[in-house]
Amino acid sequence: MVKKLKWIWMDGRLVPWDDANVHILSHTMHYGVGAFEGIRAYHHEDGRSAVFRLAEHTQRLIDSAHLLELKVPYTREQIDQACMQTLAANGMEAGYLRPLVYLGDKEVGVYPGNDPDVRLSVIAWRWGAYLGPEALEKGIRVKISTWTKHHVNALLVKGKICGHYVNSVLAKVEAKREGFDEGILLDHCGYVAEGSGENLFIVKNGEIFTPDLSSSILGGITRDTVITLAKAEGIKVNEVRMGRSDLYLADEVFFSGTAAEVTPIYEIDRRQVGAGKAGPITRMLQQKYMKLVAGGVQGYDKWFSFYTPKEI
Repeated sequence: MVKKLKWIWMDGRLVPWDDANVHILSHTMHYGVGAFEGIRAYHHEDGRSAVFRLAEHTQRLIDSAHLLELKVPYTREQIDQACMQTLAANGMEAGYLRPLVYLGDKEVGVYPGNDPDVRLSVIAWRWGAYLGPEALEKGIRVKISTWTKHHVNALLVKGKICGHYVNSVLAKVEAKREGFDEGILLDHCGYVAEGSGENLFIVKNGEIFTPDLSSSILGGITRDTVITLAKAEGIKVNEVRMGRSDLYLADEVFFSGTAAEVTPIYEIDRRQVGAGKAGPITRMLQQKYMKLVAGGVQGYDKWFSFYTPKEI
């Protein structure tokens, strides 16, 4: 449950939380045509607060809108500032951000019109471990979903688009109902795609494997971060197609994502993964990642956007 804060940024200004409303006829609410991002800010070891890879997230937001033929009425730099302003105004030293591009109530039918009413909001809240308080340490149990990831010609799979996530919700609900923490979706050919909201990695014989970007996956920013960290440690990373058997026979499996961070998987379809706990490469990357986002790894300054929390 999201704990209410004080301010939400809407269309250029901060609005009191309870007043940040949209009309029931908003086009996105009916048809799912919109785009969003999930971004985290962290409290650094030196006491400063910083948003992690903000520029990459806001650019993907703009790109996702472009895929939908929506022109965001703000520049990337303006969206960056809106994100930091929202965090600062709510006095948040760390937190989660949700910029949302959506359509207003100018048109009601499927066709959004020649001049769509494109709007932008930025919401912030406090969010701990996305998959549960013990997930980062002990890992999670997952199942391969009966739901299939979108075909690349059915939807715009490279965009973080609102309506796409019905697929994810179905997979997540199924997994939770059957006693698992998360689901893994396969693509239309039966190859491994991703989790309901995470990218997926396996470790086999000391090498890392992950679905390549030509498959039905979102090009995750945390995914890119993990690949960068692994290569810096001299670990070979293979971006390839993977099947169900590759998951079952892996030495280690883990999820990555802005919300999930680096989460170990110790069981898939009631089959134990490796030793049944976070493996050494998963644990090393998880620790490296958490140290990085807390400002403890040198050489990555370009990935941080600093701000000063100042509640108003």
